[in-house]
Amino acid sequence: MSKIVLVTGASRGIGLEAAKHFSKEGYKVIGSSRGDFNLGELIGDESAISVQLDLMSKESIKNLFADLKSEDLLPSVLVNNAGITKDQLFLRMKDEDWDDVIETNLNGLFRVTKAFIKPMVKNKFGRVINISSVAGLMGNSGQVNYSSSKSAMVGFSRSLAKELGSRNITSNVVAPGFIETEMTEKLPEDVVQGWRDGIPLKRGGKPYDVANACVFLASDLSNYITGQVLHVDGGMLT
Repeated sequence: MSKIVLVTGASRGIGLEAAKHFSKEGYKVIGSSRGDFNLGELIGDESAISVQLDLMSKESIKNLFADLKSEDLLPSVLVNNAGITKDQLFLRMKDEDWDDVIETNLNGLFRVTKAFIKPMVKNKFGRVINISSVAGLMGNSGQVNYSSSKSAMVGFSRSLAKELGSRNITSNVVAPGFIETEMTEKLPEDVVQGWRDGIPLKRGGKPYDVANACVFLASDLSNYITGQVLHVDGGMLT
């Protein structure tokens, strides 16, 4: 089976690190982002492919599928990582803040998976790895929209696992906790330390911690694991 992986939201953070780790494991890596970027330069792999993809556009997803099919580059592993946040307290949350997050994080997940799952079914092999969040499992103030989208991802993944297990396709969730990225660097130190203090391991995670979990779930080591949520949170939900 060809080792081709599509990682959405691969221009930075967890997605970029996942792309880098898959490349090191010998995968042909295709990474998407809404904007223009050069994945090959970012991960040191000239064979990596950068594509622009708008999860809110059915046409964008359709065109990407057609392009990859024509190049015989349809992925056997799909990492649904792309997502957005539009945080606001519920009483102040605008309709568009809800609609945009659900449209991107949940409906986008549906569209991308729907497009790329059919070849996996035909080949009787596939790995679907969906990046959720601790916010989808425990909730988070100011993130009713984001938490809802990430919680729904769990039900989506477990239902998909039951439907497609007989086709040798696994569907799992990785749920990161407090991961230290360029976004968290902008937070006040006392806020970051407060997060760390509430984690049993007393530290934030790194993007490579999540990337390692993704590579594991795509590997032969996880052949009998499906419909599961793998918490990468330092024990936050313990």
